[in-house]
Amino acid sequence: MLSRDAGGLRRGGNCICPKCGYTASHRRGVPCRDERCPKCDVVMLREGSYHYQQLEKHRSENKD
Repeated sequence: MLSRDAGGLRRGGNCICPKCGYTASHRRGVPCRDERCPKCDVVMLREGSYHYQQLEKHRSENKD
């Protein structure tokens, strides 16, 4: 069975920059929204989170 943290996401995972796509390993106890991309200084998103899913949905809708 996979363990989950308080937010319902698996431990580990990645933080992803929604602007440039930079990826960093998620640090336990530090929300991705508290991390900033070292390349473009944008707040990062947790891979698989609600906001990440909304971003991916928006991107796929705008490709067409």
